[in-house]
Formats: sequence, structure tokens, C-alpha cells
Amino acid sequence: MKMARIAALISVSLAAPAFGQNETAVKFGARESIQDISLSPNGKQIAYLQPVAGRATGLYVVNADGSTTPKLILSSDAKPLRLGSCDWASNTRLVCQLYAISDKSGQLLSFTRLIAVNADGTEVKSLAQRANDRTLGLNQFSGSVIGWPSDDSGDVLMARNYLPEATTGTRLASSDEGLGVDRINTLTLKASREELPKRDASEYIADADGKVRIMGMIEATDERQLKGGVNYFYRPVGTKQWQPFSRLDGKGNGLNPITVDSKRNIAFAFDKKDGRTALFSVKLDESLTPELVLAHDKVDVANSLRIGRAGRVIGADIVTDKRYSILLDPDYKALATKLSKALPGQPLIRFVSASRDENQLLLFTATDTDPGAYYVFDKQTKHLNKSFLQRPELETAKLASVKPITYPASDGTMIPGYLTLPPDSAGKNLPTLVMPHGGPASRDEWGFDWIAQYFASLGYAVLQPNFRGSAGYGDDWYVDNGFKSWRVAIGDVNDAAKWMISQGIADKSKMAIFGWSYGGYAALQTSVLDPDLFKAIVAVAPVTDLARLKEDARDFTNFALVSEFIGSGEHIASGSPRKQAAVIKAPVLMFSGDIDLNVNIGQAKAMDAALKAAGKASELVIYPGLDHSLVDSKVRAQMLQKSSDFFKRVLALP
Repeated sequence: MKMARIAALISVSLAAPAFGQNETAVKFGARESIQDISLSPNGKQIAYLQPVAGRATGLYVVNADGSTTPKLILSSDAKPLRLGSCDWASNTRLVCQLYAISDKSGQLLSFTRLIAVNADGTEVKSLAQRANDRTLGLNQFSGSVIGWPSDDSGDVLMARNYLPEATTGTRLASSDEGLGVDRINTLTLKASREELPKRDASEYIADADGKVRIMGMIEATDERQLKGGVNYFYRPVGTKQWQPFSRLDGKGNGLNPITVDSKRNIAFAFDKKDGRTALFSVKLDESLTPELVLAHDKVDVANSLRIGRAGRVIGADIVTDKRYSILLDPDYKALATKLSKALPGQPLIRFVSASRDENQLLLFTATDTDPGAYYVFDKQTKHLNKSFLQRPELETAKLASVKPITYPASDGTMIPGYLTLPPDSAGKNLPTLVMPHGGPASRDEWGFDWIAQYFASLGYAVLQPNFRGSAGYGDDWYVDNGFKSWRVAIGDVNDAAKWMISQGIADKSKMAIFGWSYGGYAALQTSVLDPDLFKAIVAVAPVTDLARLKEDARDFTNFALVSEFIGSGEHIASGSPRKQAAVIKAPVLMFSGDIDLNVNIGQAKAMDAALKAAGKASELVIYPGLDHSLVDSKVRAQMLQKSSDFFKRVLALP
């Protein structure tokens, strides 16, 4: 495929900078050019989601061999509907998920809907259950596709959410309630019932033959408060009867099934081994014998690797200092090795999508200094076409190398992290950012990071610590999570800064911190342990009040789980930056969207008010109509520029 053809479509990201933004901020702040991508069953076409003007997203279709110009067939303006993902139901028809956040009587709620559309943009139809004036309740989630039948006829196997109807004195009302499974023709909308709706059903897993083999049932109180546990059931071959499979508790203990291999009559599932997540296979017979597939003695198995229309498991990922794909399928293992050697820089390779016969493959490759590219590979001709750049704006930019490091915490524990130094820098006496990640049940990885790379391009050293409380390193590292055990997590973040100073990398008078979500919480909370360490603080969508964080979940079914996760006790006050505003010395800059479902904007507003009441320097920038991720290229560029201007002023940089 000709690169120029694709570049013409994404030139919108290189528009002239808005007032207060320079070209560097615009380039790094641009949304990724590919939001989602998939290959048609016959391998001849590619469908992909790409940013268009403003916050909008477009669905494009193009021939995989590059013989046609990409065609925009559908777009969403994010007011409020936005395209989230798309895949092929047949060689001529696609199924897409729409996502929205809407204000219902003063309460922000999320909604998803599935639609189907022809590859030429015609025949757009909703796959959701239709509501009427008798429908009881609000259908937030229309369902999800759990299977793509092997005939590629345009049918999908869909888990659908049903709401009962008021009878109004008739016998015509539906009493169906809960999650069921239907086979639906995406063009005619003709549906056949595969699984009766069940009130507590939360998940169904179908095999490659289109048979529903596993069902998950949530544990909940009579008031519909989630308890955290899920009971799984399976169907032996040749029967419709459900048999107990496993119980998954709220801490990840127990077999958590992810897919079924009908040819081998096994399920693949995650479970804990020695306190770390491991991958198992389980025979779907009376024995239910689990067999260890993959485990690591230091980190969790990060995810399974699946390929093809049936989602066949071919391996799994391990993330130590870098991400490694452990390919169990010998053919794909050999192919990945050859491709990595053939590509510049021997990048990490991910198999993204495949044709039904798996002769056509869609690959993604990336390194720390390469934001990534998508390739189409033909197994028969051995031809590899570079089709899309993930961040074409940065194609000629000189990016910084990322180095895995460890540093000692105050108690001697070695903390892993990633150090990014400015290109061509001697790495000494630099203005420095510590960048704690979100979550806290998350972790940073080696690779390209648009925020870290932006600041490195401006001459900053950036350290991203995987403090205790991070996910991916097993139960012992997770401790009691980053809220209950905030002193440990935040202590590790502070120790990252102290290590940078001790190594001569950082100028201690020019030490700043930048965090998003939990990272924003950590950025603010570091001053509680050491008010003099960081000279400037930027927090994006930060948690600031743990009591309020619990209260924000009160009207939702996960209120009890959120309350247990955050806990009770003295840490509710000592671990809340808003309650500790008086001890914060560094100037604070915050950013937040006003329809953030993850962290209510009230958290940032309360922090801003508390800081100002304590006589501290604080500024809060609010972005109307944006949620937690600030999915808007202009907004992201403005946030980067405003943050760097803030650091430059506070740190007195030249």
C-alpha cells in the first residue's frame, strides 16, 4: 500500500497550531491515527477507525492491497455518540460499537449500542433491543458480539440485554430480563434465541462452532449490589445442561475462563499460581482438569494472544522489563521471529487480525523510539506491505530511547521503572519529571509514551516508576492497593525522584511531577510525605478525596465494591490530598473533563478550592464535553503546551 495515500487522510492532525500551542505540542498531542482496525474474512479489505475533524472519529474501508483510496463510510461526532470499535460480520458488512456518556436527571451514565453497516456505508441498522413506553428500566448496554459464525453470512452471535415490560393489564408484555444470547442477521435483523435471558448472567463464551459453552453469573445482594464474585458454568459436549466450572472471587482467585477451543474441548482460563496470574487450559468434561500453560516466577501473565475469526489461543504475553510474546503455536512462533528480524530495529510484533483462513495477517510493530506501524502480510506470497503509521506526525522526529531501570526504595526494596532521557543528552543535571501511572491497578511498560516523549523532546529527564501498588507483579507487590497502602506507593514515587537526584541525572531545584488519574492523585499526595521534593505539580483528572470517591459510587451497583477497595480508617483523611492542601508547597496545575465517569470533576474542583483557601497557587482547566481520556487532539496539545509553560515558569527554565 502506498504510504502517501494514507498520509493524505491524516493530514488533519497537522493543522496550524491553535493560540498558545507550538508545533511540538500539536505533533505529540495528536490522537493515534488508528483507533481500531480489522481485516475482512476473505482478507481483501481493511476497516479502521481514524480521528477526523475535532473530536470526531471516522470509519474507513480500503482494499488490503492498496488498490483503492480509503473511503469514509461512517463518522461520529462524540456529541455524545462516538465510534469505539468495528469488525466484519461478512465480507460486505461490519458491526460497530457506539459509546456515549449522557446526563440523566443529573447523573452521568455511560451507554453502548451495536450497529451494523455495509462496507459502502449503506444500510445502517441498530442491533439493540428496542425499548417502548412499557419498558421497565434503562438499557445502558445493548450487548456484545461473542461469536462470528464460520459461514461469514452476516450473522453474529450476540449477548443481548433484555428489560422486562409493564403488563398494563395485558398478556402481551415481555417478562424477559437479563443477559441472553441471540443469533442475529445484521442486515435483515432476523433473530433466533440461542440462550434465554438470565437476570444474573454477566457473560457468555461461545466456541468456534457457535455453541454457547460457558456462562458467568454474578453474585449480588437482593438490592443488586455486586459482591465481587462470579460463578462460572460450562456445558459438556452434546448437552444443554449447565455444570459448575469455577468461582472467581473479587481478588482474581479462581479460574477465569476467556475462550473455548472446541476442537480440543478445552477452555483457556486465568488463575493465580504462587500469587501471580497464570494461564491454564481446562478439560471441559467431568474431570475439569486444569493444566498449566504458562506462568512466570516474577510477574503475571499479562494476556492471552488470540488469532483468527474464532479467537484461537496461540500464546500469551509476559511483561518483565519489556513485553515478550510467548508463542505456543510453532508456526506463528517461527513467523514472528522471521518478521522481527526482517523489520528495522527488530520491533515488538503483535498479530492484530486475520482472514478466515489465516493466510492474510494484519500486524502491528513498535519500539520505544517508533510509535508503531501496521502491516499486511500474505503467508503464501511472503509479501509484507506497510499500510499505516500510528503517529505519522512524528515520522521524522528524533525520539528518545527508554531504558528499564531499578532504584532502591527507602526500605531497600528495588523498584522497577523506565527512564527516558532527552535525545543526545549527557543525562546529567537535567530538569526532571517523575510520571506515576494511573490505576492504581495498572503499570507502565517499555515502549512509546506520547507524554514522556514530549517532555523528553523539550530536554526533560522522565522517570516512570512501577511503585508498589502497581499491577502485573503479583499479589505481594500489589500490597493493599495504592489507596489503602498509599504511604508505601507514594513513598516509592518520592524515592524515584531522590534516586534521580542521587545519580546526578536531576537538578534537585528543577524536579517536577506529572500524573493522570491515580497518577494525578500520586502527584498531589507526594507533598504530604515530602513537601519540598517537587517544585511543580501537574495532575490530570486526579482523585483528591477518598471519602468522596466512595460517595461518587453510591448510586451504582458497585458501591459496596468501591467502598471495600478504598477502605475505612485514618487513611481516608491522611490519604486525601484535599484534606492535606495546607502542607502542599508547590504550585499546582490541574486538567479535567466535565463528563468524566472514572473520576468525577468534583474531585478536581474540590482540590482547587481547598488549595486556594489555604493560600496556595492552583489553577484548574476544565474541558467541556470530554471524559477521562480527553480524546481530542487540540485539547491534548493545549494540555501539553500549558503544562510545559507552567513547568518552565515555576522551575525558572531558560
